[in-house]
Amino acid sequence: MIDTRPLEVPAYRRMWIGNGASYFGFQFTAVAVPVQMYDVTDSSAWVGLLGVAGLVPLLVFGLWGGAVADVVDRRKLLLASSLLAWLATAGLLAQALAGVRSAYLLLALTAVQSAAFAVSSPTRQAIVPRIVPMSLVPSANTLTHTTTTAGGVLGPLAAGLIFAVATTGTGVTVAYLVDVALFGISFWATWRLPAIPPAKVAPDRARPSAGLRGIADGLRFLATSPVLLLSFAIDLIAMVFAMPRALFPEVAADRFGGGAAVGWLFAAIAIGSVLAGLTSGWIGRVRRQGVALVVAVVAWGVAVGLAGLAHQLWLMVALLAVGGAADLVSAVYRQSMMQTFAPDRLRGRLQGVFIVVVAGGPRLGDLRAGSTAELAGPTTSWTGGGFTAAGLALVLALAFPALLRYRPPADPDDDPNR
Repeated sequence: MIDTRPLEVPAYRRMWIGNGASYFGFQFTAVAVPVQMYDVTDSSAWVGLLGVAGLVPLLVFGLWGGAVADVVDRRKLLLASSLLAWLATAGLLAQALAGVRSAYLLLALTAVQSAAFAVSSPTRQAIVPRIVPMSLVPSANTLTHTTTTAGGVLGPLAAGLIFAVATTGTGVTVAYLVDVALFGISFWATWRLPAIPPAKVAPDRARPSAGLRGIADGLRFLATSPVLLLSFAIDLIAMVFAMPRALFPEVAADRFGGGAAVGWLFAAIAIGSVLAGLTSGWIGRVRRQGVALVVAVVAWGVAVGLAGLAHQLWLMVALLAVGGAADLVSAVYRQSMMQTFAPDRLRGRLQGVFIVVVAGGPRLGDLRAGSTAELAGPTTSWTGGGFTAAGLALVLALAFPALLRYRPPADPDDDPNR
């Protein structure tokens, strides 16, 4: 069963609670924005453009935010970036209340929200190894992923119920309101964190920079770490080719009559992730983590590809859940590789690169899925992408065996400030 020892650390426990609550609320927005966009434009291509709107600020602010996280108090930076994300969500609520039907405004608010996320996410992840022992980092990541994906189950299902009983306009308003309200718990958790100043720098080492030099230092370290580069590449393959969420509103409407079906589709991947997380005690004991990562990505692609062929809602949800279980395993190993491999002085910058890849990949996937669906139809876009991802992951692993050979350090340093 899942390892709960990190919850014995008060700071991590509060952050875990805050993250879980805020992510549950965010899922209402994650469903409402594409549903509102499809209602306004009647086009999956426009839904896919939401991915572009999120990707551009993610690329810019993810790298910069990670560099800043290495030179300032990470608690203060997390508070500031979380406030910006809350204001963007409040803007979504305001435009829904005003009845503004503007695709461009939705794109703009999505971009602001993405910029805030690009700063807060690497900062939050860089905090984890400072507040829990290094040997418990994989368990802490599993707890975090399991809790947030539990929100990914309950949030879309609750949002789907709202859209099943209310008009689209009322549904999106209620969804944004829930997200705004629950964000307060995350603020409380961040406020209660201890001060997390930058790590001490050895006298013979230059102090880290929050500008281009700092970003370049992180990229130079990454360039000398083939395992990390390969873990980024295989995640991009999985998300760009096999992420079908831009197609959920169209498929839910055409195959299943809309209503609550859209909530089930948005929740399905998270359902599998939660079930995998609750039975994840084995994850920290696996030594051949590179092999496990490759197997998980291949399983993700195959499950998504088969789901695209399903014409029964229960079967599509079940197959997406299998993919979600594989995705949790992949996510935990990729995150743990990054956090245990990188020294603290570079951890923020590398987490910035990591979040650009992890969050940027699905947004590129939205663009690919939506544009391909316009040309070849949703089934071809969905199924072809899944099977392509599985095949390319295998090719990458066989062509560059360093990932398959990866094992974590035998005796990780338990000092969280290293």
